[in-house]
This record gives sequence, C-alpha cells and structure tokens, in this order.
Amino acid sequence: MAKKNENNAGPQKSLILHLENVISGERRFENVFQSVSRMILEDQKKIEKATVNGRSTYDFKIFREGKKHIIGMFDEINSFVSFVKDAAESGSSAEMAYVLIGEPGNGKTFFVDFLCKAYREFISLPQNKRYTFSFKNLDKIGGYGKITSIESQTFEDPMILAMNLFETKAENVEFLAKNGANEKQIEKFYKNYRPLGACTYYIFNQIKNHCSGNIDKMLDFIDVVPVQVSESRGTITGKYAAKDKITSSAVDLLGEESYSRLLHIAETDNPYRFDLRRGALARVAGGGIHFADEIFKNKRDLVQVYLGVIQNRTIEIEGFKWPLDTLIIATSNNSEFARFLEEKEQAPIVDRCRLTYMSHNTNFQLQKELTSFSLGSLEKTTFAGEKLHIDPNLNYGISVSVVLSRMPSSDKLTPVEMMKLAAGEVAGEKSIRTLAEVIDDLNRDPDITKRFGQKGLGHRNLGRAIQILLERSETQEGKCMYAGDIFKALESVILDYVQDSNDRIKYFNDLKIAKGLHRKNIMTTIFNAYMDEPNAVERDVMNYVNMIIGIDAKNLGPDKIWTYRDPQTNKLIPLKIDETFINSVEERMGLKNEEQKQSYRTTVAKIYGQKMITDPNYNFMDNNDLVKAVTDVRLKSDVAGAGSLVGALSNRTNEENQKLYNRMIDTMVNKLGYCTTCAQKTIEYFCTQDDAN
Repeated sequence: MAKKNENNAGPQKSLILHLENVISGERRFENVFQSVSRMILEDQKKIEKATVNGRSTYDFKIFREGKKHIIGMFDEINSFVSFVKDAAESGSSAEMAYVLIGEPGNGKTFFVDFLCKAYREFISLPQNKRYTFSFKNLDKIGGYGKITSIESQTFEDPMILAMNLFETKAENVEFLAKNGANEKQIEKFYKNYRPLGACTYYIFNQIKNHCSGNIDKMLDFIDVVPVQVSESRGTITGKYAAKDKITSSAVDLLGEESYSRLLHIAETDNPYRFDLRRGALARVAGGGIHFADEIFKNKRDLVQVYLGVIQNRTIEIEGFKWPLDTLIIATSNNSEFARFLEEKEQAPIVDRCRLTYMSHNTNFQLQKELTSFSLGSLEKTTFAGEKLHIDPNLNYGISVSVVLSRMPSSDKLTPVEMMKLAAGEVAGEKSIRTLAEVIDDLNRDPDITKRFGQKGLGHRNLGRAIQILLERSETQEGKCMYAGDIFKALESVILDYVQDSNDRIKYFNDLKIAKGLHRKNIMTTIFNAYMDEPNAVERDVMNYVNMIIGIDAKNLGPDKIWTYRDPQTNKLIPLKIDETFINSVEERMGLKNEEQKQSYRTTVAKIYGQKMITDPNYNFMDNNDLVKAVTDVRLKSDVAGAGSLVGALSNRTNEENQKLYNRMIDTMVNKLGYCTTCAQKTIEYFCTQDDAN
C-alpha cells in the first residue's frame, strides 16, 4: 500500500506520504522508551509469573529467546523493564541512565548486548521501522558547494520536522489536521515533540527563505528515508567502551568540526560544519540505545559530558544543540564505582542514574545452562583432531563449585542449604522463607559486596577453569574432559586470579564442599551401573517415599501391599511395603528414635504433596541425604556394603570381580553417557576414600 502511495505522490511529497502512513497506523511515531517497552510488553503471552528466592516476580520471555539467551537475572530484568516503562509514560526515568553495577564476569555486558540485538531485530520489522529525512537539491539554494544532499545528523523522525514546519504551533497543528490527523492523534504526537537540531533547523530555514515560505515548494527539498539498522556502524544501537586518559576524547561521543565540510560550506556559522556522526551519540539519537561500557572508568571530563547528555538529552557543541531520543545504558564494576563515589563532587551524575547492583547467578540449576554455554555447542576435539568426550558429571561439578562460592556466610543456613533453596529444591526442614529472610538481612548491608550473590567466582573464572582442564595432558591423552580434574583446574584459578586472601580461603572451603557433593553424585552413578539400570537409584528413592506414605494407609492389608496411583502415568501400581528397608534408610540418615523418624516422614509426605501439584515428575533426587542413604542401603543389601563393592572393583584378580567390573564399564558407556576413560576414572575414584564425608 505504501509503495502505491509513493508512486502517486512522487518522492518529492514523501513527507506527506509518511504523515499519512503514521496517521493510518502503517508506520509509527514513538520515542525509544515506548519502542523498547512495546518490544518487551506487547505480547502478554510472553510475560509469566515466577518465584525466585521465595519472592514472586515476573519473567519476560523475550529475554529467554534464541540459542544463547539470558539465564536468570530476574531482579535485574524486572528493574530494567520497570525503568523503561516508567520512562515511556514520561516518568522521571526518561531523564536518567540505567546503570548495571557488579563484579566482572557476571553477565552485565551480555545483558546489554542481548537487549541491543533484540532491539535491532525488532526495529528491522517492517511495521516497526524507523524513518528519518534528508534535504536534497541543495545546489539550488547555494552555499553547499558539491554537497547536494544532507541527511539529518541525529536521525530525526520526519514527524519532528512536520511539527516544526511553521513558526507557530497553531500553524503546525493546522498542517497535521489538514493531512488527516484528528485531535487525539495530534495531542499524542505533541507528547513526543522536540525542536529540530541546530543544523537541520538552519538548513530548513534556508530552504524556507529560498521558497518564500511556500510549503509545496519546500516539500520538494525533503526526502523521507528509512534508518539503516547497522550493528557495525553503530546506528540504532551503539557502544562506547571506556578508553585510557590519553586516547579518549569528547569527540568520540559528540563529534567535531569537519574540515572537509568547511571546504564546501560558504557560511562559517552554519552548524552543519560539525560532523556529529563522528561521535557515538548522534548515530543512536533517532530512537536508539547507547551502551556506555565501564562508564566510570572514563576520565572525569567525559563523565561530565555524559551528565549533560543524560540530564538534558541533547548533544551540545559551542552553544549549538541537537536533541536526542536515546536510551542510555551503562555498566561498571564494583571497584571502579566505589572509587568514583569517593570523589564527592561527582555526586550529580550518580543522582541522574538508576543504579542496579547485578549479582552473580545463584541458582545452580540455571548455572548448568550457563556452564553448557561455556562448554560450547560445537563438538570438541583433542590437539590431534580426535573427538573429545565430556564427562556427564562435569557440568554438575563446575556448576556446584561456582555457585557455592557465591553463597555468603550465614548463621541460619549452610552453603548447601542456601544453594538448594535458591534453586527451588528441598533442603531438609529449612524453608524458602528462611532463605528470603537471610537475603533481606544481607541486602541491607551498605557494603554491596556483602549482599547476596554479589561475590564469588564469575563466568570468566569458570571459562578459565575449562581452558585449564582442556590443556591438561590427561585430558588430551584420555580424550575426555574428566569431571574429577575440574576441581584441580578451579584451584589454579582461585590461586592465580583471586587477589583477596579471605576470599581465597572461602573459595577453597566451598570447593571442598563441592567435591563432597560430587562424590555423592558418583555414588548414584556407581549404584545405577551396578544395577545395570540408568534410573535404579531414582526408582528406589521413590519406592521409599511411596512406602512411608502407604505405611499408614487404611486399606493396607496383612500382606503389606499398598496400591497407589502413579502421578506420572496415572496407572495403579501395587507396592510391597518393606519396613526393614524404610528403617535402614532412616538409620543411615541418623534418625534413631521413632519420634525423629515420624517427623522426617511427615516432612517428606508434605513435600511430596506440594511438589506433585506443580511438578508430577518430581523425583526427590535433589535430596542428597536421602539419595545417599538409599544408595548405601541398597549397596549393603546387594553386595554386603559399599566396602565390598570397592573391594570387588579394586581387586580384579579373580574372574568374577573382573566380570562385574567389565559389566559396570559396559553399562556406564552404553547406558549412562560415559566414555571408557571417564568410566574407568570414576570407578577408580569410587574405590578411593577421596572427598568422602
């Protein structure tokens, strides 16, 4: 439809055509906050409720789309969406910058890059395209030498020009109404009104004088063109990374006088002599996003430039002004920001920023997804080009290690309890409410680094550990990234990259706990391999849970067979209640008397009842103590204890033991996702007393 109109009206009347398209709804006139807000909130199906650390919050699915999407960051995303929405509704946020502050490697830059990519894709859709205008036929008015066409340097919207065609607002309103805009639309347009930039106003005034104020003739000099979305050119989304004090300059942000233009321009007071596109801000001034990476690392005069830009939303050079329509997002690490705050005279810029302290990811289930990003999607190979296998326990080992390092000290919860509750898992009798209380207490601390999740091993440290693991000769020769070796790699990272001695001590202690959890994980694998069944432990854990629920059932006969309905398959399943098995499991967990046992059974039954409503596939495998107890009991009953299995697997001089070893290796390779190297190393590790609690 738009093309048809263009053919009828001709390119010389393209401003009228654009105006008609905006009035009819084919094109849009909105500021950047309205665009970003619409991108996130337009599709209500992509907004879901979520519970994070015991608090209800929102999850915006636009940030979860794509192959490499954002993981976690619930609080930060909610804060950002609220900021943009407030700015879109002309709140105080419209005159502020959004600043993410946190430790290196916690995803600040990734968040902004992801947002910019999503926004570029959104603006590239035909219905969301942004338009600007250029002045053509400038040779007819003279004074510009060989320059015959000039595009708005700040990508001003044609509607801004339409609202500035005449000297008075009344005349401009009349022009809009004459071309089909109703009173409500005009009122809406003027909510986003801003004056023309210095050079645009100057050139248009020259055109007006040349045409003696004849609007039809003036429109012949105006051409409406779509804004080209370009990541590499920094249009619509642009980034300015802090440089050192010598090479950085306000020119990089604002632009400077262009000597090549001065050769063509006759009037020396013409603002077009300034090349604004030389700076990063003008390229995103037409409804774009400006990303100031490590903003507080910039020298002070550059930070002052940002203050002016954030506060006034204008580029100002030698008294000339160019209004901006830009969302400014910045990042900073904790230490740089703390250093900046020490200079009290810098308070005005902090006052103009919406600060959000970004924590590390503290949900180890989500961390598994982040770890898989670091491990890479491409098939890994050795130096010799042979396929490199990844131990099935590797992701768990790394994820648990880094997340435990992010858990602060607390009198109410152990690091493991905190980690489990943060991931929405069961942590004995400790409730999610306890975690919420701990987080509230920690987040009241004025020292940012002591707040929940603010300190710990970051994503870059995780990446370094994987690099160290890859370069080990054992990894290359065995053609496998064995999980047990990741702890040695993490020790190297802590020694080499963590500067604070107290942090180092804490991280080494956390690593010790992670090794213990890894060993419990291995016990499950060994039992499954011994039973020649991938889900043997899970089945026995669920048998225990169903037995303690059925033991008090009214319809339980003398044969002790209880029939229950499986929530996963909805089928009736008979189960013989084995009280010896139940008592053995509970004794393994240190429950000695009947009162303790009954209390524990009530807790398990309560968890079962709650979980089945939301997740029928819940299997209690996150309850490490229960899993370990069931595994130990089964190993004891089947092979006279784990010690006997260790003996059988260690001493393979007789044929029977060798057959058992071979069968378990075969099960691990063919059913559990191991390769021969990590299967052998895992059994070898099981046979030692390393990391045993």
